[in-house]
Parts: sequence; structure tokens; C-alpha cells
Amino acid sequence: MSIKKVLYVFAVLILVGASALTGAIAGGAVVYQVLNRSVNSAPGVTVNASATGQNVYVNSTDIQTTITDAVQKVGPAVVTIVGTVSGQMTFFGPTGDQTVSGSGFFISNNGYIITNNHVVEGTKEVSIILSDGTSESAAIVGTDPYSDIAVLKTDGKVPAVATLGNSDLLQPGETVIAIGSPLGDFKNTVTVGVVSATGRSIDTGQGYQVEGLIQTDAAINQGNSGGPLVNLAGEVIGINNMIIRGTSMGSAVAEGLGFAIPVNTGQAVATQILAKGYFARPFIGISYQAISPDIAMAYRLPAQWGVYVTKVSDNSPASAAGLQVGDIITSIGNVQIDETHGYLNVLYTYSPGDTLTLGILRDGKETSLEITLGESSH
Repeated sequence: MSIKKVLYVFAVLILVGASALTGAIAGGAVVYQVLNRSVNSAPGVTVNASATGQNVYVNSTDIQTTITDAVQKVGPAVVTIVGTVSGQMTFFGPTGDQTVSGSGFFISNNGYIITNNHVVEGTKEVSIILSDGTSESAAIVGTDPYSDIAVLKTDGKVPAVATLGNSDLLQPGETVIAIGSPLGDFKNTVTVGVVSATGRSIDTGQGYQVEGLIQTDAAINQGNSGGPLVNLAGEVIGINNMIIRGTSMGSAVAEGLGFAIPVNTGQAVATQILAKGYFARPFIGISYQAISPDIAMAYRLPAQWGVYVTKVSDNSPASAAGLQVGDIITSIGNVQIDETHGYLNVLYTYSPGDTLTLGILRDGKETSLEITLGESSH
């Protein structure tokens, strides 16, 4: 290569290097100016730059976080629900009326609100408080105690309607936001956590389990019941339902064990309530005692799991099928009743009008009966 070419290449390299250095200096100047404006114009948060070990101040007042956006989207649709429960007669005389409270959210521009059944159960009148503090009367359209869903309606103004998401797409670890009115006083409180798990089941102690629940560590307190659990897109993916502080097996106290009903379940129940005024459940027409291994041992029953029929209602599907007092139902369809498949949970996988086979024990012998399910609103 000639000396002339060598000098030419060398000159090009110098220009490239100078250009890069100039760009770095210019970029550094821009960053300095931005950071300097941020520090001088508003309070900031300190971020440690691990590569340099230096602290960088970033303006926090102008940051519109995803969580803030989601809360601003859903918050106006959230309401506080206040119910009045009649007083009761006690040994010392009648008690006065009591006030109960919970949360809910608008699902329709027509004034329909979804909440938990246990929030309004037993109330003689209900009112709602909007996010701006306005109070309005409301009426109960229908309830379903087994899914713990209730639908209310107000003829007053509807400030916003919540967008419903798809709870089937939830993944553990996903960030979620709970909005509600803990203790009925702290309206539209926002707490943040993650989806701890999905598909949880909790025994109600009343012969069935609440299934398919979303578990979250977002703080949920008394009064949050019925309020929305929201994803980062500002979509409601759950209806806050309950908390667990501990178990009857020990004295340990748990924190961060909140549960919500998947919004897909709530929407399905609410849609039928709006169509019929109630949620249709399959009906057999029996009274029964649930059997567990402890009960089976105490009463020397031939089945560890199932339900012992104590009464068969007249003109019911059970009487038409030939079910008798003393029969033990051990299976419904092809599903055995056991610790994880309660009688009602299995029954409610079917619809009114379905014909299926009941597996039973009668006088210690296995047999089966065909039954066509009826319809019940409770």
C-alpha cells in the first residue's frame, strides 16, 4: 500500500473516532441537561446505575405508571355498597338494625352492579356510594349463594363501566390491583400484589367448596368484598371475595391470603341473573348428610365419601328416579364423590334437564339409578 493510501486511511479513522467522540459528548450533554432539569424542576427518585455505581435522579412527578392508568380507568366504576339488616330478638330483647358494607362495580350503562352475595344477603334495603361521594339507592336483581355473586341495579347516574377481561388467561406472578372500601370507610382504596395462584378451592363448611378461585397477596380486607381485582390493562379479572387469616388446625396466622372469584364465572352468573332474575341450578330434591371418613367410622357406614339421603321430596326428580331415605350417593355421572369432588360441586357441573346416572349404596349393595335433573333458583 502506498504512503498516500496509508495517510488517507489514517485520516478516515481519525474522522470516525472524532465523530464518535463528538456524539458521545453531545449525548452526554443531552442526558445531563435532561437530568439537570428533572432534578431542578421536581422531586425525584434515586436509581443506582449498577454499571457505574453512581446514583441517577429521575423525575417522578411526570411519570404515568401503568398501575396509575389502570386505577384511573376502573376507579370511577367502583362503588361502596351499604346494606341494612333487620335487628334480631335476643335473650335481652330486640336489637336495632345493623349496617353492613362491601364493594361492587358497574358492569352496564343501565346501572347494573356486580358484587358478592354475602355483601347483600339478608339486607332489607341497599344503597351505593359512588367514587365522588354521591349516594344512591339500589335494588337487588338476583343472587347466587353458591358462586357468591349478586347483581344490583340503580336508577341513578353511572359514572363509568368497568371493562371485563378474561380470567382464564391469568398466570401466577402477574401483577394485579384490588380496589374497594375496606371497613366501609376508606373508599376506593387501592392495593397492589400478584396472582399467587389460580384454581384454588376452599371448603365452605356447608357441604360444598368454592372452586376455581384466584389467590392474591394484594391486601383485601373486610369491606373489599365484591370489589374488582384488576390487571395492568385496566380490565377486571376477578371479584374480591374473601381472606384467610389462619386455619382451625393451629394458631399460626397467615398474611397475604386473599381470594377472588374469576370474572368469567361472575359474568356467566350475572348474565343469567339478568336474563331470568336468578341463576338456574340443577335440582335433585333431597336432604342429605355429607359423609367423610370420620363420619363413616363413627356411624359404621359402608362408604368413606358421599352423601347420606335423609329426605326425598315429593314430586321431585329424586322421587321419580326411585331414590330412598338411607341411600348413599357415591357418584354422579362418572365422577366419584371424594375429598376433592364434593357432592354439590359435581352436581353443579350439570345443567337442569340433563339425564345422568347416580351411583348409590343401598343396604350395603352397589346399584345405580337414572335421574333427570330439575331446576332450582336456590
